[in-house]
Amino acid sequence: MIEISKDKSRLDINLIHEFLTDTYWAKGRTKDEVKTSIEHSLCFGVYIDNKQIGFARIATDYVVFAYLMDVFILTEHRGKGYSKQLMKVVNEEPLLKSCKVWMLKTSDAHKLYNQFGYSELKYPEKVMERLIK
Repeated sequence: MIEISKDKSRLDINLIHEFLTDTYWAKGRTKDEVKTSIEHSLCFGVYIDNKQIGFARIATDYVVFAYLMDVFILTEHRGKGYSKQLMKVVNEEPLLKSCKVWMLKTSDAHKLYNQFGYSELKYPEKVMERLIK
């Protein structure tokens, strides 16, 4: 049985940093950058027997917009439905109930996110981004 918590004091920053820096989306992110991103986001830790096995964070204004990022379940715990449980908790979070626009980026987890109402952009011509290298 897993536990999902928003208590940031329980987060294992070393584990999160180690995992993220081995991903395609966060390679090179420093531990200080991970700490700062956590401080400024709504975070969810996933635990088994008080040991962290997963994570997700939301950048949000708590009214209009929520951006889902850095979602993971440790490799050895995948295939047990934990990511689905995490996504259910994230999507049902009372603090985010008024947010009408949710976004995320993914290269490989479309199947998971489609189950929770995410889809390709309906009007991609209206969305812009600014990438800093």
